[in-house]
Amino acid sequence: MAKTFNFAQALLDWYDQHGRKDLPWQQKPTPYHVWLSEIMLQQTQVSTVIDYYQRFIRHFPDIETLAAAKQDAVLAQWSGLGYYARARNLHKTAHLVVNEFNGHMPASLETLMELPGIGRSTAGAILTLAYHQRFPILDGNVKRVLARFFAVEGWPGIKQVENRLWQYAEELLPEQRIANYIQAQMDLGATLCTRSKPDCQRCPMQTHCQAYALGQPGAYPGKKPKKNIPTRQTHWLVMQNEVGEVLLEQRPQQGIWGGLWSFPEMRDGEVARQYCQQRWQLQIHSQRALSPLQHVFTHFRLEIYPTLLQCSVNGVADKDYGNWYRIKDTFELGLPAPVKSFLKSLN
Repeated sequence: MAKTFNFAQALLDWYDQHGRKDLPWQQKPTPYHVWLSEIMLQQTQVSTVIDYYQRFIRHFPDIETLAAAKQDAVLAQWSGLGYYARARNLHKTAHLVVNEFNGHMPASLETLMELPGIGRSTAGAILTLAYHQRFPILDGNVKRVLARFFAVEGWPGIKQVENRLWQYAEELLPEQRIANYIQAQMDLGATLCTRSKPDCQRCPMQTHCQAYALGQPGAYPGKKPKKNIPTRQTHWLVMQNEVGEVLLEQRPQQGIWGGLWSFPEMRDGEVARQYCQQRWQLQIHSQRALSPLQHVFTHFRLEIYPTLLQCSVNGVADKDYGNWYRIKDTFELGLPAPVKSFLKSLN
């Protein structure tokens, strides 16, 4: 049934009338702009990305500017977008492209995939949208479209299922208008073939979609097996000196919030005063527990218990431990979303 249907032509006809053509990264589809938008769009909706993308481009209009920037400046513009390894890899890749490829993004699938943070689908998007080469992509939207059209059972995170979807993605590639076709696939998944309540009546694939024929488009693709999300706890030490500055420290490059600035943490808030006096030689004038916060990551839920410590400090904190910042200056740093929100309320 599906083999006699010209999938690509039907999709392109729909795109010409209904596709998205006014997204900011579409106005200048250079390899740099395509790459940046694709990285930002990983695990993140278009509506959220638009403002971040525009602000990021204002600060880093080209790959040379991005490579020359400090990591803190890059993370500051990424702050709140989440999945911060994306920003660190973006910065690393900018360095590599400038230093090893004279500032030009490679036009080879294999070479692109060797760069930090660029997988097969992102590489394919760069090659098709910027270089007009003929490669498939398989982002979340495309996975959903193909899984429903061919009624592919199973969760796409399973390698066997993913490989089958890649096979379909390659087989359906048209010879012409490859950039429009790839954009059309993403647009269809984002606007009609959505995760919940797909608008099948307006879909150009409806008459040949196997999931629709089965009467259960919502059953495809298969759901990720559910796991119980554990809860962890931490205590923030919110140290504020006599001039209103707060002490922040940079987290390790690896791990949660890698490279971002946050409050010092400890497991037991009961000994916060003693810990601060010993580690930073601070004179603590008062200590007060503030309302707890909660932040949900992909793999666990974090309960945060902030303790506000008003203190006096002699000199400047050792930079190996942290630095004192005026609250208004902290927003120039890369901050995790809950830290930024907390600082705004503290201010």
